[in-house]
Amino acid sequence: MEIDEILDRFYPLPTHSKKALKAHISEVRRPKGDILMRVGRVEKNLYFIKSGIVRAYSDSHSGDVSFWFGKEGDIVISMKGYVSGQEGYEHIETLEACDLYQMRTQNLEALFETDIHVANWGRKLIGYEMIKTEERLIAMQFKTAQQRYLDLIATTPDLLQRVQLCHIASYLGITQVSLSRIRAEIR
Repeated sequence: MEIDEILDRFYPLPTHSKKALKAHISEVRRPKGDILMRVGRVEKNLYFIKSGIVRAYSDSHSGDVSFWFGKEGDIVISMKGYVSGQEGYEHIETLEACDLYQMRTQNLEALFETDIHVANWGRKLIGYEMIKTEERLIAMQFKTAQQRYLDLIATTPDLLQRVQLCHIASYLGITQVSLSRIRAEIR
């Protein structure tokens, strides 16, 4: 996915504002299994996914827990680090080789200060991310594991081909055995 298409997903920018934003964005390639962001760090970069898939996870006593997947067009950012300047609570790992657009968060903040259009774009971007988080929270609180799995199939069916089932099960808040049962029931 090209950077113009990604930027336009959140809020249409005038040409001069988009040009100013793109002047601070560079392309990077990361191999499968690379850790883009680590627990306990204040990250200095954010990324947009051109191609590939990533997952965010936290460590727990029984293994890691996946709580987010990002794919083409998504932003990769540690919200805690970005919004409050505090150390992040997640690892973000590439599950495929990824082509990414990278930007320093301090450059984005500087643009927010000088360009109202970029500031509005950023407000819309964060709003979009908040809605995704809210939907995830509601699903975990009020939907069964089977409903969450069916939602995943309906909204992002390609994840099932691109992400290991152990990560899908973790994301759904269930064991791999439970996921296997749900999949068998649906077939």
